[in-house]
Amino acid sequence: MISLKSSKKRDSNRSLWLFLGPYYLLFFTFIIVPVIVAIWLSFTDFNVIEFPTFIGLRNYVSLLTQDATFMRYVLPNTIFFALIVGPGGYFLAFFMAWMLAQIPHKPRTVLALALFSPSMTAGVAMTVLWRVIFSGDSSGYINALLLRLGMITEPIQFLQSPNYLMTIMILVTLWSSMGVGFLAMLSGILNINPEMYEAAYIDGLKNRFQEVFYVTIPSMRPQMLFGAVMAIVATFQAGAIGVELSGANPTPQYAGQLMVNHIEDFGFIRFEMGYAAAVSVVLLIVVYGFSKVVNRLFVDRD
Repeated sequence: MISLKSSKKRDSNRSLWLFLGPYYLLFFTFIIVPVIVAIWLSFTDFNVIEFPTFIGLRNYVSLLTQDATFMRYVLPNTIFFALIVGPGGYFLAFFMAWMLAQIPHKPRTVLALALFSPSMTAGVAMTVLWRVIFSGDSSGYINALLLRLGMITEPIQFLQSPNYLMTIMILVTLWSSMGVGFLAMLSGILNINPEMYEAAYIDGLKNRFQEVFYVTIPSMRPQMLFGAVMAIVATFQAGAIGVELSGANPTPQYAGQLMVNHIEDFGFIRFEMGYAAAVSVVLLIVVYGFSKVVNRLFVDRD
């Protein structure tokens, strides 16, 4: 009897590893190995052609004490962009998911697809659309409208002006922020048992705001956590939008220069891969820190 149970357990473990094996292999190959290599390269001087030379913490010291562009433009831009786009996109996704959950199934499906589709659009195609809208000549939609209304006398170079570029980057990123996190929140709201709302109103719930705060959000903590993590990752990966809109890296007067752009600048334009790796490690630490904060907020520890 014991032998039979032991045999079944071995078969179960074998089946478990058979299904999990491909995932672990891919995760190790495409996540763990690149992260380890990036950390190692961050301690080297590597120009892509010659073999990396170990230089210790010199890249990190240079980044924090000598890179005026990073400290003056890149870091403040990244923090500002993240503080606006991250929470803004997250709460916008939750609000839209909650609104869609209040309408019938068929129109909800159509509207959900319409909101989700910008996040599936390739960055180049999305940029073409917005570059037409904010074109710096009189044929651009915004300039044409302002000229027709008499609000300006000559076209504004929206995408080349440091006064407008960051605002446009935020607008475009928020427009495309309804990604998989939005779908997860919508699914979470739709799967809440309606009896919980009825019980809450019997217990003294008074309005829809209390309904959302005391019933909806606590009932979908996993979806809220997933949406928050996806919002953080998407926010720090969205830096390429500034380069795509302005057509230059660095962006005009570094107005839209984020950490992702800084990595691309040093890694693929200047070919200072060791320094670019150090910036990427700093970015990884920042994303990990934000993820830990979000995890503390949404993980139920009861």
